[in-house]
Amino acid sequence: MRILLLNQCFYPDHVATAQHLTDLALGLKAAGHEVTVVASSRGYDNPLNRYPAQETWQGIEIRRIWTPGLGKSAKWRRYVNFAGFWLSASLILLRLPRFDVTVCLTSPPLISTLGTLVVMLKGGVVVPWIMDLNPDEAVAAGWLRQGGVMERVMTLLQKWSFRHAARIIALDRFMAGRLMAKGVPASVIHTDPPWSHDDAVRYDEAGREAFRAEHGLSGKFVVMYSGNHSPCHPLDTLLTAAQELRGEGDLHFLFVGGGSEFEKVKGFRERHGLGNITTLPYQPMAKLAGSLSSADLHVVVLGAPFVGIVHPCKIYNILTLGIPFLAIGPEESHLTDLASRLPAHASYCAGAGEVSAVVNCLREAVASGSRHEMPEARQLAREFAMEVLRSRLIRVIEGACQEK
Repeated sequence: MRILLLNQCFYPDHVATAQHLTDLALGLKAAGHEVTVVASSRGYDNPLNRYPAQETWQGIEIRRIWTPGLGKSAKWRRYVNFAGFWLSASLILLRLPRFDVTVCLTSPPLISTLGTLVVMLKGGVVVPWIMDLNPDEAVAAGWLRQGGVMERVMTLLQKWSFRHAARIIALDRFMAGRLMAKGVPASVIHTDPPWSHDDAVRYDEAGREAFRAEHGLSGKFVVMYSGNHSPCHPLDTLLTAAQELRGEGDLHFLFVGGGSEFEKVKGFRERHGLGNITTLPYQPMAKLAGSLSSADLHVVVLGAPFVGIVHPCKIYNILTLGIPFLAIGPEESHLTDLASRLPAHASYCAGAGEVSAVVNCLREAVASGSRHEMPEARQLAREFAMEVLRSRLIRVIEGACQEK
């Protein structure tokens, strides 16, 4: 089959959607399919990073398109970036040949609508892979007013593209529930989370010690938040807890990644003079295992309004490592679903705003000591291995075309 993958990010970018789409592309190619990718020529977090406009990588044809690269510091910049991607992608997609299946992710928002339009013009089927749900996310984050003209138009476009989808990939039961509430038949929805990065993420003792030594963390109990820093994952509770625990010298907070809220974390550290907080940019894949292994406790945060809209995909790498985690968020979410399947020493849970509860969890974790050999977590992680979930997704994509 001829398969088109459409998303803002792809190899060699390192954000989560780029990594998962790259994994899928390689899996589809190994399964004997012709794969073409259309993505941005700019880095997601750093638009100064530029990639070749066209190349063949691992047998995959990559077409990268021009976008303004204005950053994400203001709404208008985001809107211009989105419009630029849409326009450039439209011009390229109209010139490309027909594809049997077009798989659309969700960055920029409503890109599946463009994929649907092209499929209607040229034929084939469209399969949206919902990494986050928009305009729902924009409304929940306060970027878009519910009931406003823009929100109503975007919702109409969203529902129109969903009605024409051969399959829709939801990441958890909460997201599937939101899709069904929008009128998507249950028979169209396939629910599977994104996989862990099995080839890059393994507990690495040597990498752990090297990373900790490089960043002055040797001998510390390291609490790590790693990944996208966004309003969907509000960090206020964790930061306030770090402020309260500033006098406990063996406890250190490490924030690794990027996103719109990353500078706010830096600002909080500097404003309060917190020497127990370190911030680092996204780490390259070659250092990812060492970076993640350097933690004694990982933190995963999910804002209550975003349940079923975004998915805490970082949790699968954490389970693979066998390192305990602290989930900060609502009582009912995919995170608490997973935590309920683990023993008490493997996971901790607290609500947003419950600073004292977070502080108690952190002190309890410190008292328990470093744990990196938790068979229960690693057993659970096997359900989310790439070899399991990627092959299942490939079968869904193949089936969507065959049922046309």
